[in-house]
Amino acid sequence: MKRLGVVAILILAFLGLADSLYLVQHAASGTPLLCNIQDFSGCNIVAASQYARIFGIPLAEFGVVFYGVLFILAALELVLVNRLLRRLLQAMALIGILASLYFIFLQLFVIDAVCIYCVVSALITLFILIFASFIEPLKKRIKPAIPPPQNHSQLSMPPNL
Repeated sequence: MKRLGVVAILILAFLGLADSLYLVQHAASGTPLLCNIQDFSGCNIVAASQYARIFGIPLAEFGVVFYGVLFILAALELVLVNRLLRRLLQAMALIGILASLYFIFLQLFVIDAVCIYCVVSALITLFILIFASFIEPLKKRIKPAIPPPQNHSQLSMPPNL
């Protein structure tokens, strides 16, 4: 199951990378996004908003870096089976979901438009976090201060009692 979780993260990171690359291509070319899906037709409004860039860099480029790093970490973890790599995957997934929640909040309550590509990215990040949580729990296992009692059937009372 642990290996399957890492493979799932690898696949999801690839999908997130494809999603982000499409948005980067849109930002570079200025072509309108294809997003006429019921209530998710606000992609171009979101992409044109002041929140679509940080320090002049399109958010999608940060997405490419984010998903690219996750993909590399998952690929390395499959080969090396390293605890540090698992922790980095978990930390990246946690940071990613916090960022996704913030951006979804902006879409719903500030921009008043929803981008399907952003929602897909947030869902991908959520599933990455879920799979990363199953690879290995984030909290350390605490050793008991007092060792558990051993087999009591072998204990005997001292002869003087």
